Amino acid sequence: MLFYSYFKTLMGLQVTVELKNDLCIQGTLHSVDQYLNIKLENTRVINEDRYPHMKSVKNCFIRGSVVRYVQLPADGVDTDILHDATRREARGT
Repeated sequence: MLFYSYFKTLMGLQVTVELKNDLCIQGTLHSVDQYLNIKLENTRVINEDRYPHMKSVKNCFIRGSVVRYVQLPADGVDTDILHDATRREARGT
């Protein structure tokens, strides 16, 4: 639940999602659920030459199990909050 709560605070920000098939999609985070399924709006593919069929996709839903990485904006990451939440979760409180 730690990451779910954190991603909910990032809604409306620009993120890049790298999938397990090496496809990278950049877009505005619209929603995320407890399974870390992600909905992006205003999307664009990072390597459009390799995936020309994805040029027309503007909104997408990404199943959480196919996500390899989520790259967050540097100014959107508050590491102190993440460190505190990780410590609390490790203690079980």
